[in-house]
Amino acid sequence: MPGSMKTMGVLTVGALVAVTAYTVALGSNGWLWFGWVVLGLLTLGMAASRST
Repeated sequence: MPGSMKTMGVLTVGALVAVTAYTVALGSNGWLWFGWVVLGLLTLGMAASRST
C-alpha cells in the first residue's frame, strides 16, 4: 500500500504545520501537540511495519 503511506506522511506534515500555526496565532494547546505526536507515532509505526 504505497499510496496509504504517502497519504499518512502528507497528513502528518500538514497536521504539524496546522498545529504550529495555531500555536503561533493563539498560543499553545497541549492536546493538539499530543494528538500530533500520536499521529506521528502511527505514521512511524506504519513505515516500520512496511519495511519489514
